[in-house]
Amino acid sequence: MFNRALGSPPGIIDSSCRLFPFHSTKSGIVVTPTVVTRQTEVRHRELRRSLGLFDSTMIVAGSMIGSGIFIVSGEMAREVGSSGWLLLAWVLAGVLTIAAALSYGELAAMMPQAGGQYVYLREAFSPLCGFLYGWTLFLVIQTGTIAASSVGFSRYLGVLWPEIAENNYIIRPIHVLPTYAVSLSTAQFVALVVISFLTWANFMGLKYGKSVQNLFTSMKIGSLLTVIGIGVLVGWKAAVVKTNFAHAWTPPGLSSAGQGLFSERTVEILVALCIAQVGALYAADAWNNITFTAGEVHNPARNVPLSLALGTVIVIALYLCANFAYLVVLPFSEIQHAPSDRVASTMFEAIFPLIGPKLIAIAIMIAAFGCMNALILSGARAYYAMSLDGLFFKSASTLNRADVPGTALVMQALWAGVLLTIRTYQPTTGNYGNLYSNLLDYIISAALIFYIFTIAGVFRLRRLRPKAERPYKAFGYPWVPMLYLISAVLILVVLFVKRTATTIPGVVIVLIGVPVYFAFKSRGDR
Repeated sequence: MFNRALGSPPGIIDSSCRLFPFHSTKSGIVVTPTVVTRQTEVRHRELRRSLGLFDSTMIVAGSMIGSGIFIVSGEMAREVGSSGWLLLAWVLAGVLTIAAALSYGELAAMMPQAGGQYVYLREAFSPLCGFLYGWTLFLVIQTGTIAASSVGFSRYLGVLWPEIAENNYIIRPIHVLPTYAVSLSTAQFVALVVISFLTWANFMGLKYGKSVQNLFTSMKIGSLLTVIGIGVLVGWKAAVVKTNFAHAWTPPGLSSAGQGLFSERTVEILVALCIAQVGALYAADAWNNITFTAGEVHNPARNVPLSLALGTVIVIALYLCANFAYLVVLPFSEIQHAPSDRVASTMFEAIFPLIGPKLIAIAIMIAAFGCMNALILSGARAYYAMSLDGLFFKSASTLNRADVPGTALVMQALWAGVLLTIRTYQPTTGNYGNLYSNLLDYIISAALIFYIFTIAGVFRLRRLRPKAERPYKAFGYPWVPMLYLISAVLILVVLFVKRTATTIPGVVIVLIGVPVYFAFKSRGDR
């Protein structure tokens, strides 16, 4: 039987599905045995290793820096209550992020292939565990963040062009359920256009995707440095600094009962720090996206771990400096109560009353655009790896003419578009929200669970595969990975106790993936 349909060289397939290429001679057909794996049969092409260390570092930093750093400090300030604890909350988030990145490096060096965290969970625990992460990634984590970043881009474009707004409708809300509607506003339209453009750019090939990434990540690092420099050098207010740091460690409103390690006040502050991590970890999330693209990185055993370390350190340093800039310009109460939590905009408005909001809007648009590109580029590689295992739609495992998972890119864009067009509705107030925003709130704790399992996978694989090649070993093992595990579990427990309304739905979303897994598995077995 001839095998031209798969686009492979002419050949004969035997009963064990091995491909035997042949060539003609005067005496007949000569068959040369060559084993062809399912992976090469399905995808026809190979991923190209064309990402260097700089490209990889830009993906790490670009995935992390979005609009979060310009916004989340407001809610964090309300949680912790003082400047010292706000900075400490960011330090804690930075330590956790860097510790996780240094630990992930070992897994990335061991398994330098497309799929990243999905592959690590699959190998350390089970295919079901890996699938539940990939399912949640596609359903909410990656696509929801793409939707959120695209709408964030639109909102700040609206500062420059007021016609772009979420309440300026092209198609007014159409109610499909009492609390849900579908609409198309000018802001949603712009968001869809941006997602489509970046998906197209990445569809055309990795060289286009990485060029966009390198350009916009460099621009947004420059933008953040500009924000920090203007805040510290131009906006510094001695009276504000004195007020904010005079009582840096005494949050008002917290109980002062007891002074010991387990005093009521200590427990309250610890709880506040844990809750504040929701915002900080969200702003610093997505650093693991480079692992999804490991199959396209030059010398991945070296460059993936190194880019994880460099990218996270650079971004955390910038985030700490940005928060320091806020604190030397704005009284703490203004950070806590910035309109719509737009702390950076409030800071720039205090320094440049006329053009400040427009300047920061441009900076945030650059950050959101670069973040979207990194998420779009990397996310598709995870679904591609799942599909090769028979645990996602079969067409997602094909590479297009540019040797990128084009179908997976399109699927991702379509679902992100669905998420941003569905609106939540409050009948009592008549206000509309966004479905993706609610889903991201729900999924934060679930994402933390997957991080915990992945770091635990370092310990498990050390035991299961002690002789496996490890070009890079986790820095400070076992203490640094253990530090992350203990801290992350503590934060998770606090969130389950204090934020039950958002954490439990996140777990439910993950568990819905169990029957989906068996459906894909059953189809694959057939």
